[in-house]
Amino acid sequence: MSPLLRRTKKKPAAERVVTLVSKPGCHLCDDARAVVAAVCQETGTSWEEKDITVDEELHRAYWEQIPVVLVDGEQHTFWRVDADRLRKELGT
Repeated sequence: MSPLLRRTKKKPAAERVVTLVSKPGCHLCDDARAVVAAVCQETGTSWEEKDITVDEELHRAYWEQIPVVLVDGEQHTFWRVDADRLRKELGT
């Protein structure tokens, strides 16, 4: 079977890392933080927050999309975070 058609098995939620890319004073970031924190607590997933204003690479990549949610370093969503979609991504 082609590697492109093979589904890769996702890591358990406890081994995954969710990263919220945000900036101070952003109301959408505040909303995203609440959703990410709740879903990660519920699923046992660790999460971190990175400030786009102090990281040039993140600023270049995501400035027009914040807040951005990454799961294991891969972009999952931006602007609005859907709790059900994040739970599904984390395999719960």
